[in-house]
Amino acid sequence: MEEIFDRLNGVFRDVFDDDSITVNEATTAADIEDWDSLNHITLIDAVESEFGVRFTMGEVSGMKNVGEMAAIIKERA
Repeated sequence: MEEIFDRLNGVFRDVFDDDSITVNEATTAADIEDWDSLNHITLIDAVESEFGVRFTMGEVSGMKNVGEMAAIIKERA
């Protein structure tokens, strides 16, 4: 999981253009200032590209935090 979070940090920093971002299992959209619905779509696309996975619409709408995203990635790795 550590490698997944290292890579997720890179994706989040790129998408939100903020090198100070560090995500963890509990990180939510409320924790990142520019994380709105438009950036959410960009983020999901970037994460899918980085990890070579595809999230279902149910997964995307049901994710409550970055930990749930990481768990799906780990499951499919």
